[in-house]
Amino acid sequence: MTIRQLRLGTMLHGAAGNMSAWRHPLAQADASISFDYAHHIARKAEAGKLDFLFVADGLYINEKSIPHFLNRFEPLTLLSALASVTQHIGLVGTVSTSYSEPFTVARQFASLDHLSGGRAGWNVVTSPLEGSAKNFSRQQHPEHALRYRIADEYLQVVKGLWDSWEEDAFVRNKQSGEFFAAGKLHTLNHHGDFFQVQGPLNIGRTPQGRPIIFQAGASEDGKKLAARHADAIFTHHATQQEAQAFYQDVKQQLVQNGRRPQDLHIFQGVSVIVGDSAADVEQQYQATAALVSLPEALNYLGRYFEHHDFTQYDPDAAFPDLGTLGQNSFRSTTDEIKRRAREQHHTLRQAALEAATPRPLFHGTPEQVADGLQLWFETGAADGFIINGGTPDAFERFVDRVVPILQQRGLTRREWPGTTLRASFDLPTPANAFVPS
Repeated sequence: MTIRQLRLGTMLHGAAGNMSAWRHPLAQADASISFDYAHHIARKAEAGKLDFLFVADGLYINEKSIPHFLNRFEPLTLLSALASVTQHIGLVGTVSTSYSEPFTVARQFASLDHLSGGRAGWNVVTSPLEGSAKNFSRQQHPEHALRYRIADEYLQVVKGLWDSWEEDAFVRNKQSGEFFAAGKLHTLNHHGDFFQVQGPLNIGRTPQGRPIIFQAGASEDGKKLAARHADAIFTHHATQQEAQAFYQDVKQQLVQNGRRPQDLHIFQGVSVIVGDSAADVEQQYQATAALVSLPEALNYLGRYFEHHDFTQYDPDAAFPDLGTLGQNSFRSTTDEIKRRAREQHHTLRQAALEAATPRPLFHGTPEQVADGLQLWFETGAADGFIINGGTPDAFERFVDRVVPILQQRGLTRREWPGTTLRASFDLPTPANAFVPS
């Protein structure tokens, strides 16, 4: 019987932390565009036997955006470079289904999978920022439900393109002159509501069969999309109870879609601070949180609400009634911000600072952080975690001091189980849809 293991990834998120984390004395201010920095984090993650690196992305900025968003690498370019200097770590990058073409994306991730020997993962997003349309010659940003309808068909097309070739299609027989077996090439010929794609894809079946598919989002539409197509979910919940409810819902939807609960891993995105004592942890948190001013916090909050201008309100009055604002953007996040402000009677100042400088969910001594992760894992709140350091050196502290505890407890592995990200996730190679079972 296979023992369930806790799986770990980490964000490549520049200086990380918060709006002003780049100013921290320990931060590398240009981390977002430093390949040396990204390589350093990748090496550290491999040393801790983590499963993957995760690169988020967005398609619209303005002068109020988070500094990391203003000047950062495109995910697939960065991950392709990292593929050549890493050996085991999975490489997961974000690409939008609302502002890209299925054939191009299928080819890009298949190429990354080949380049890395089977370590590619695609984080599927539908792009929450309204302004994205302005950068892609669009009149308007698709509304939320439409974006997910597009994404569903998009994923059908991409998976079909990844199945264009059977695994042993390229025989390359120099004596006979046969380069590929004609019967092992399959043309998609897709004609749908949003896409017309003939195929086949001009690159062979990948080492994983298909790259791993992540889905990021906690809305009802997002969960339905993940239950149909994804191998993993990247989400975030503030409490163990909320995480458990989400976990149970998604696992039930998997079964309703004819899949097994273990066919999809749910990763909670969490910040951590690791210290020697409660006082040490508090000092680390305050040193980072103090860097953020109220105007910066209001700008940060505004990004979630379609870049709404929160400076027009009295910061010490109750959180404003925003109606449906945010429903076509970061829906699950904006719903949560509104709910917490309403239930905890937050002023705008409190809500903005909480959003911009959240206290890490898992903080304390190495043992306390390990205890918290273990509790969530064992009580059905998560299958794993994507670690985002709450301070510039938090990830290194996590690998050096928390990961060994998790390994000693038998929760995380000490050695790699195989050569691919799919092997790390203990997921079977998907069958080629064109090949009779």
